Formats: sequence, C-alpha cells, structure tokens
Amino acid sequence: MKEEITVAQTLVTRTRGKWRSRLKGLAVPVAVLLMLEIAVRIGWVQSYQMPAPSEIATTLTDLADGALWKHIGASLTRVLSGFLIGAAVALVFAAWVGLSREAEAYLEPTFAGLRSIPSLAWVPLLLLWLGIGETSKVVLIAIGAFFPVYLNGVAAIRSVDRKLVEVGQMYRFSPRQMIVHVFLPAALPGLFTGLRSGLSLSWMFLVAAELIAATKGLGYLLSDGRETSRPDIVLAAIIVLAVLGKLTDGVLAMLERRFLSWRDTFKG
Repeated sequence: MKEEITVAQTLVTRTRGKWRSRLKGLAVPVAVLLMLEIAVRIGWVQSYQMPAPSEIATTLTDLADGALWKHIGASLTRVLSGFLIGAAVALVFAAWVGLSREAEAYLEPTFAGLRSIPSLAWVPLLLLWLGIGETSKVVLIAIGAFFPVYLNGVAAIRSVDRKLVEVGQMYRFSPRQMIVHVFLPAALPGLFTGLRSGLSLSWMFLVAAELIAATKGLGYLLSDGRETSRPDIVLAAIIVLAVLGKLTDGVLAMLERRFLSWRDTFKG
C-alpha cells in the first residue's frame, strides 16, 4: 500500500514539474508581447512598422477564416516530404561514411564543399532543372535537411565506444547484429540531434523556396505581406512558422524520449 502511495506521489510530482516547466517557457514570450502592446499603444513604436500583438491576433483570426489552412497544408507537405527524403538519404551516407574510412576518403571532401553553399544559391539551378513546381521546392528542402543529419550521423557512429565494438567482435556478431545491437543504440542520441537540426533547417529552406517561386504556402504569405505593406500579415506568418516548427520538433523530442528512456543522463 505504501509503495502504491509513493508511486502515485512521484507521478503527481513529475506532472506538476512538467507543467511548471511549460509555464516558465511561456514567461518570456508573454512578457515580450505585453511590452510590445504597451509600446505600440503609447506611441513608442509606430504601428506601421510593428503592429500591436492584439492587431496581429486579429489578422491571424481573419486569415484562419480564409486561406491560412491552405498555406499551412502546402508548407507542411513540402517540409515533411523534403525532410523525410533528405534525412533518409543522409542516414544512408552517414552509415556508409561512418563505418568505412574508404568511403570517407572518397565522399567527405565533396560533401564538405557542398554544405558550404548557401541555400539561395541552389534556387536558380533547381528552377532551371526542375521548374517552379513542387519538385524543386522539395529538393531544396531535402538539401537543407541532408547535411545536419549526415554530419551528426557520422559523428554519432564515430563516437561509439571502442570497447562496445570489441565486445561485439568477441561474441562474433555478424555485421547486421553489430549494427543493430551495438552501433544503433550507441549512436541514437546523436542521430536524434541530427534529425532535429535537419528539421529546423527544413523550415528555413522552405521559406527560401516559397519566397521565390510559390503561389501558396507560408513563405508566399510572407512575400504577399511585404508586397502589400502589411507587417501584420508578415508577423502572423512568422508566428505560424514558429508554432509549426515547435510542434514538429516536439514530435521528434517525444520520439527521442520514447526511444532513449533507458538513458540516465544529467537533467540540470
């Protein structure tokens, strides 16, 4: 009975701790919004440059009754498609390079040069090759997702403890068993770091793609707000991008906690 009470108390304490942490995370945004609202209302900031948060909220409500969901759907589809393609290709190359010095000698110099190319530099070439349709946008996003996943994947594999590999060799693990039972569990934390970084870059590359060649999407909404001199629309689109980025990262963070629940790491 005492054990059941102790477990229940522990669960309640953890739940309270999570909610307190979430409320603390809202403190800074809420404080900034309040200060902006006050600054605009008393005239310290001109509304044509920085609309009041209440005005942005009204714009968001109006957009939600109209085409906002179409723009969100288009952007989400592009980001998820590009991220999945880029991450999948990156994981294949990361495993190849991470497990083979020979592959690293052939591939790493090329990848090192390619990852230094700015995102916007790819846009004209992709438009020439693939046109202004969805393919060019998805490929650009895939390029953005590729490099952080690849780099973190290689680093995660190379950081696997040599003693673990030697234990696997001592037990005569096959290559498949070595990957599944040694390399994958040990490299998983680094792989999740790469996936989360790749997802955040996917959102950045999405905006680059949609600002230049799109008729729908949140990047297009940003461009439309700029062309019509509507900073409230621009800021509304930025807020939606931030919320979507946080939500998608939260999904990966949840999966990370699920698959890495065995870790006993420092929590701060």
